Amino acid sequence: MTPVSRKLYTDDVSLLVVLIDTNPYFWSTNNSGLPYSKFLSHLVAFLNSILLLNQLNQVVGIATGVNSCGYIYDSSLAPPNKRAETLLQKLEEFVIKDEELSAEDSVDGIKSSLLSGSLSMALCYIQRVLRSGSLHPQPRILCLHGSPDGPGQYVAVMNSIFSAQRSMLPIDSCVIGAQHSAFLQQASHITGGIYSKPQQLDGLFQYLSTLFATDLHSRSFIQLHKSVGVDFRASCFCHKSTIDMGYICSVCLSIFCKPHKKCSTCGSTFGQPQATVSPTNLKRKAPDS
Repeated sequence: MTPVSRKLYTDDVSLLVVLIDTNPYFWSTNNSGLPYSKFLSHLVAFLNSILLLNQLNQVVGIATGVNSCGYIYDSSLAPPNKRAETLLQKLEEFVIKDEELSAEDSVDGIKSSLLSGSLSMALCYIQRVLRSGSLHPQPRILCLHGSPDGPGQYVAVMNSIFSAQRSMLPIDSCVIGAQHSAFLQQASHITGGIYSKPQQLDGLFQYLSTLFATDLHSRSFIQLHKSVGVDFRASCFCHKSTIDMGYICSVCLSIFCKPHKKCSTCGSTFGQPQATVSPTNLKRKAPDS
């Protein structure tokens, strides 16, 4: 499928889809000095600044929970004088609903957020906007993520990344956790977005407004932050560890660090190694004289 052609209102009109990590397990164990309430204050200020840059700009918020994902905010639908109130209210309602569901995926005792789900929702929303008419703003995705990567989501996340690349949609990443995210490093690198892990989270708003408020047209004229390196290694599904070499299921592309008789993801049975053939069996029997 060829990418959708772009006809913009103006070069600097943006559609920013923000993925907000609401993982309570991450925020309860976050030692960065940035509490959840302060993170929200930085977020609201940043989103308001995006809308102030151009009255045609649009911001869409997607909450990334541990059990579900959901649309929580659309600036084109919210009353101008109640945008912050609407965002915070919908976010609180989502967190309460998400905690009522059960979750199983965890890494080192901390449950991972459904990054793959929120990326898929963002791509679907953007494609709907691109196909709704001939005029539309310039879309991009911003991931505000702190939870550790979930190895079980590797294939789904990579599929979303390649889909964004094909549609020429940059994925910006702002990691607020203690560790770098290999998923988001690859996402930003492959799609041409910006990856950043702020060192001083007290100044998160300054990072957001300096790096991620810049529209795509203006980015070609300024020199933005570039990540030092990208971790392209995959994570195995069996031990949740990053590996350099491994075994891949040919059916569902699950990755394992050791050979298995059966795929734990799709249930496919792997072929058994061929038995060693004795050299004497390979010799042809001489014809009888």
